[in-house]
Amino acid sequence: MKLQRPERGALRARFRSRKHINSASVDTGEQNLGPQVPDDSTVNYVLDLCLRIGEVQMSSGAGASDVTATIIAMTSALGLPHCEVDVIFTSITVTCHRGTTMAPVTALRVVRSRSLDYTRLTATEILVHRIVTGSISAEAAQTELEAITSAPHPYPRWVATIAWGGLAAFITVILGGGFGIAAVAFVISAVVDRLGRFLNRFALPFFFQQVVGGLVATLSAMAIVSSNLLDTDKPTVVVAAAVTVLLSGLSTVSAVQDAITGYNVTAAGRTMETALMTAGLIAGVVLALKIAVLLGFERTPLPEIVDSTPQRLPFVVIGSAGAAACFALASYSTVRAMAVAGVAGGLGGGVYGALLLTHLGAVSSSAVAAMLVGLGGGVLARRLKVTPLVVAVSGITPLLPGLSTYRGLYELGVERSSSPTTLMTAIGIGLALAAGVVLGEYLAQPLRTRLGRLERKLAGPRMAGPLEPTDRRLD
Repeated sequence: MKLQRPERGALRARFRSRKHINSASVDTGEQNLGPQVPDDSTVNYVLDLCLRIGEVQMSSGAGASDVTATIIAMTSALGLPHCEVDVIFTSITVTCHRGTTMAPVTALRVVRSRSLDYTRLTATEILVHRIVTGSISAEAAQTELEAITSAPHPYPRWVATIAWGGLAAFITVILGGGFGIAAVAFVISAVVDRLGRFLNRFALPFFFQQVVGGLVATLSAMAIVSSNLLDTDKPTVVVAAAVTVLLSGLSTVSAVQDAITGYNVTAAGRTMETALMTAGLIAGVVLALKIAVLLGFERTPLPEIVDSTPQRLPFVVIGSAGAAACFALASYSTVRAMAVAGVAGGLGGGVYGALLLTHLGAVSSSAVAAMLVGLGGGVLARRLKVTPLVVAVSGITPLLPGLSTYRGLYELGVERSSSPTTLMTAIGIGLALAAGVVLGEYLAQPLRTRLGRLERKLAGPRMAGPLEPTDRRLD
């Protein structure tokens, strides 16, 4: 049967890549039984390379299904026989089966840290593509990976601090705040970021860092409002912006992706981490509200949800685009990725604001907007050599329910309301954003692969890892 052109190209690339390993294979003495089986040293070398790449992906927030697909694609391209991959939240295990005459080789790597460095993730993704297409040997890939993982961040740390402050300032624009509120939110979020960096030196767990961040952000905003230094009728927008910044970067998208694709253990781990970090933020905000009452600070009014109007829609689009770009910059993304993230954020914010005008509801509007962000990012990101995960997480950041979260905490902590309706709405918005962006990436696959062989391409959402064999745009 004659193969189609993409399939012939994929097979040629695979056969070329096998040459890098077959030279080190064990000569079994049975030349008529097929290809030689690689020895232990060769298998260990390749598995170490694949595990280290998987560790970079996991630490950057990639889904377990993406890491699994990446490792299997690389081991196959580098000439290893059948491999099994087991990914959980804190470790990656790969076993190479070499038939019935040789013992399998198993390697494990523990994922010890989490790091938002999207430049490192993007560089690793490009390296993975070169490995899968057979354009680089295992030895050269190991050297290049070492250079990628040991390289410093592309920007100084103070640039990330300014970006976090910019994120808070743009959030206030979305919520209807003026220049004064944006400036105060910028300063408070920048101070919280520097405080978190200081606490990192003492290896303070992130849960307590969230508590400190929520406490400092809320108490500072209420102190400024009570001192009448900020003349505004929307003082709580400052706190809502700071809460949004602290909520950003959590692994909600990856947790939902893992749950949808069947990696329930990893999904449970990510969900627990997200819930714990959110609980730390809640504890900090509630503690700040209690302290403010004890110190006699003026009680700010219950924060109201800003009504969407056609006149405010342009400000929502501009604020969303700026917030998404600032988050990408704070996560050390490339300039190209930051621009794509800004476009995705503006698209999501515009759709969300337009749907609110139709009285669709916050949860449903968030889901539709996030789906379009995932769809647009999934189609365009690969063409522009940007990892879809970067676009997805950055694009939905402006839509995070910071104001709803603070409103619910205010009701429980100050007004002692017994109804958690507002908090449940905030949780629903967060889940809708994560599920919507995963669905958008799922729908983007047939468009990205030229609408060919849908039954094979629609295998699950892919936000990281190698491209499909038929996609040659990065060649």
